[in-house]
Amino acid sequence: MLESAKIARRQSEIRQSLATIVGKSEPTEEETRSMESLDSEYRLNETRYRAALITEDQEREEAKGELETRSEKEYAELVDKFELRQVALALDEGRTLDGPTAEVVEEMRSQGGYRGIPVPWLALERRAGETVASGTPDPITTRPIIDRLFPDSVAARMGAQMINIDSGAIEWPVVTSSVSAGWADGETANVAGPTAFATTDKALKPEQNLGIQMKITRKTMKQSGDALEQAVRRDMNSAIAKAMDAAIFLGTGSNGQPLGVITGQSTYGITATDAGALASWAALRAAVVRFMTANAAGSPSAVRGLIRPELWDYLDGAYIDTGTGITEWDRLLRNIPAANIAMTSNALAAPSGDPLETQALLTTNAGGVAPIFVGVWGGVDLIRDPYSDAQSGGLRLTALTTADVTVARPAQLELITGLELEAGS
Repeated sequence: MLESAKIARRQSEIRQSLATIVGKSEPTEEETRSMESLDSEYRLNETRYRAALITEDQEREEAKGELETRSEKEYAELVDKFELRQVALALDEGRTLDGPTAEVVEEMRSQGGYRGIPVPWLALERRAGETVASGTPDPITTRPIIDRLFPDSVAARMGAQMINIDSGAIEWPVVTSSVSAGWADGETANVAGPTAFATTDKALKPEQNLGIQMKITRKTMKQSGDALEQAVRRDMNSAIAKAMDAAIFLGTGSNGQPLGVITGQSTYGITATDAGALASWAALRAAVVRFMTANAAGSPSAVRGLIRPELWDYLDGAYIDTGTGITEWDRLLRNIPAANIAMTSNALAAPSGDPLETQALLTTNAGGVAPIFVGVWGGVDLIRDPYSDAQSGGLRLTALTTADVTVARPAQLELITGLELEAGS
């Protein structure tokens, strides 16, 4: 607590004591002496209070913005010490939570309702000692919580922005107007007329709930703390990441699923082009050109691509000239960096039809606006099922989370269909 706050609290206590004594018509001798002592202390504290304010003001100036963000940093440090094994043991044995884990759970309960024990998203992140695509995170650095959750997820690699929402629905206004400029045709002529500045709200609503189940055996519960910690975090992380990736791109919009980007292509207004020919860099290049023509991308290197492994297999074997050994895949990588290409069998439907055809999705980040918004509400609600595995002494957990998907600007996405992987019969 700041010294000025301590002094101010003491001054309040002195005023209360003096008010009690002054209210008596005939104070005792001891009360009179106490009144003189309190009055002297009160006057001395006034001087100390002014000095404390001056000192603290100097400290604030030196610290600059640190004081305003200290609470967020302290909470991030607490979450970094969150122990999932405490949660598992609390659900299994009724053990009391303690330390940073108890503080984080109490804070999350005050922000929203949970049936079980709330778990912050950052707690599912794989910690030091495990392989992370972007390297081992530095716990001192404050980074966006949701972006760090799934470093290997397809959605993150395609530029999707994950947003943590406390409660209710949230809308993101996106500029949709086309502001034009024009020269005045003559000395007294007017310039181009005003164009209305219009925006469209992209809403994220808490209407879809994702649930995963975990079965922890009695043997696992008796393992050393760190082994259980890493196992729970790793399995829950991969299960949620896989389910989220599939929903973000292939969600049906029904049966409790959000509407995925590819499934809802027409609803979101995303341009879809049928290549209608053997897969090649030329078909992808045409989509990149459309991005650049629409000012959505400044260069091919700003484009991200989502493809199936089967498409990579075909392009890598399609030689432009057998003499040079250059393939269609080589031409693709000359323009779009390999880091911008995500291969998945989870977020794109398997090739089908005769001839066999596949799809590819291209995205770009325009003006700092992500092509896809993914909203998650609160943390992960971890609930115990005390009956399913009671006979074996195991622990069955259900992790619930609420999420939704929307597209910011349809012009930042392009779906290419009809990429043939074999010649027609």
